[in-house]
Amino acid sequence: MINYERDGDGVVTLTLDDPTQSANTMNATYVAAMTAALDRLEAEREQVTGVIVTSAKTTFFAGGDLPSMARATRDDAPALFELLSTIKRDFRRLETYGRPVVAAINGAALGGGLEVALACHHRIALDAPGTRLGFPEVTLGLLPGAGGVTRTVRMLGLAPALTTWLLSGRRLRPADARDNGLVDEVVPTPSALTERARAWIAANPDAAQPWDREGYRMPGGTPSSPKLAAQLPAFPATLRQQLKGASLPAPEKILATAVEGAQVDFETAQVIETRHLISLLTGQIAKNLIGALFFDMRAVNGGLARPSVEVSPARKVAVLGAGMMGAGIALACAKAGLDVVVKDVTPELAARAAQHERITTTADVADLAGCDVVIEAVFEDPALKQEVYASLEPVLAPGALIASNTSTLPITGLAAGVSRPEAFVGMHFFSPVGKMPLLEIIVGEQTGDEAVARAFDLARRIGKTPIVVNDGRGFFTSRVIGKFIDEAIGMLAEGVPAASIEHAALQAGYPTGPLALADEVSLSLVQRIRRQNAAAEGLTEQPSHVLVDTMVDQHDRPGRAAGRGFYAYEDGKRTGLWPGLAELATADGRAVPFEDLQDRFLFAEALDARACLDEGVLRTEEDGNVGSILGIGYPAWTGGVLRFARQHDDFRGRASVLAARYGKRFEPA
Repeated sequence: MINYERDGDGVVTLTLDDPTQSANTMNATYVAAMTAALDRLEAEREQVTGVIVTSAKTTFFAGGDLPSMARATRDDAPALFELLSTIKRDFRRLETYGRPVVAAINGAALGGGLEVALACHHRIALDAPGTRLGFPEVTLGLLPGAGGVTRTVRMLGLAPALTTWLLSGRRLRPADARDNGLVDEVVPTPSALTERARAWIAANPDAAQPWDREGYRMPGGTPSSPKLAAQLPAFPATLRQQLKGASLPAPEKILATAVEGAQVDFETAQVIETRHLISLLTGQIAKNLIGALFFDMRAVNGGLARPSVEVSPARKVAVLGAGMMGAGIALACAKAGLDVVVKDVTPELAARAAQHERITTTADVADLAGCDVVIEAVFEDPALKQEVYASLEPVLAPGALIASNTSTLPITGLAAGVSRPEAFVGMHFFSPVGKMPLLEIIVGEQTGDEAVARAFDLARRIGKTPIVVNDGRGFFTSRVIGKFIDEAIGMLAEGVPAASIEHAALQAGYPTGPLALADEVSLSLVQRIRRQNAAAEGLTEQPSHVLVDTMVDQHDRPGRAAGRGFYAYEDGKRTGLWPGLAELATADGRAVPFEDLQDRFLFAEALDARACLDEGVLRTEEDGNVGSILGIGYPAWTGGVLRFARQHDDFRGRASVLAARYGKRFEPA
């Protein structure tokens, strides 16, 4: 795994190159190889003038061995402690070796990879397009436990280490990493990487880590210094504010590890870090997050739901509609190197989408000639959409893929307006397109495998994570998030205070309160979708329906776009809940347990997701879990909407309790 090579000047290059994987990870092979490399270095100390640590892969080092980490149980704690102690011992041997050690970072160094680099005295990063440095562990319910917390705090000080690196999960480009203290130099070419590493070794024969030098003082002070001691109480308060009141173990443990470790010597801080990591590794939340954001994500992006057919890649894309959504889709395609034509009803409207040199705009359907993919993003009206399809089909390239960006209208019905329904598919983008990573591909009754495969490949090309679902009103994401919004409005109608509803969702881990989300979606759209569903399928009127109608029709509060909804707005910014909602609160509503409010959100969506799976709307659980986290804000700590149900201690029992208290919709299937 580690190639050891000493040149005539006595410089040893340790090249990381796991023969069994495309990327280097901190697995058992690495641990044994690093111990062997350090043994040899120590044996040859008199012949060694310096050490360069680099990689033969396109990345430097990918991080921890997540498959083995995900299997860890409490019974594994002693073995994990021994493993982490071995890794840390070898890092310590490297940084106290008595010779200058340089990390020549030739690609991404994330998590454990950055920890390898931090155990070196000097870090030089290649300014390659894919090079990123950071600690993404917090997003997986973990902490950097191979010295990452301990060294970062001692290099930068508590506040910068926590805010920029440890708690953010950010992946910084080399120049940003240099500006934020964890990289020393950035170079443009691989040859410069080697040259600068050798030059630094020659110029710094007595290199040592700052904390190993006499007179070292931690930047910003230790927790016992008066200035930092005065600031410390704000740290947990700020973290709680950032988490919107949710209690998540990983960021809390990172904060504890950093502060506790800053009060003691280096070796004791290392032990504190190890113990906190093991408590996270053996807990359920890390398993949930790794399961969804590593294993499920890898399966989805790897083509789990893609039909096994060969198709031609997209060459020229037409986007119909130059509104915010259409313009966002066009820009995403153009940035991926595709030629794009955006059409709207007038040249002036179309011109709104001219944000890139590969985008042309038009009001003339004839300008769509030769497009082999068309993505329609016009108003949610079936008749209008079918009129648009009829006008453009004759000018498209033979066999063109036709996709609709509708978020709720059944694809099978829309496909009735085209001559080749087998080439018609739903491609539901999420707003804002530039930031939202998910794309929901919807398969109609007559959609062919080639159309699905082409849509999937296009999604991957423009950097989206594509889930594939079968047709049905609302598909998967819009249908399930509708339960979240309906439950909140139902609570409001029951007399639960609006602020309690919002706080319950935020403290359960949702990124946005449901009433704020309803305003974003717009209450008038919620009303229109419900009326469309009622006309198509028949619905029993609920108190939440009456409340929406009252908000829209009587109070003229249709949502954020109008500047008034459940919230009040000023210059487009939310200023607080509309005071008129206070009149709805009742004594019975205030008495609803806070935990029940939280579980009603989680269970309402989980039960409907299970129904989607049973009905065949969802094709795979992986699609459901990834789609719920990336697309509709289901709390990531659950591991996704379906994993939440599976890993819950007593899902059926708790659902039955909720059903008895709040209605049959919570009865488990």
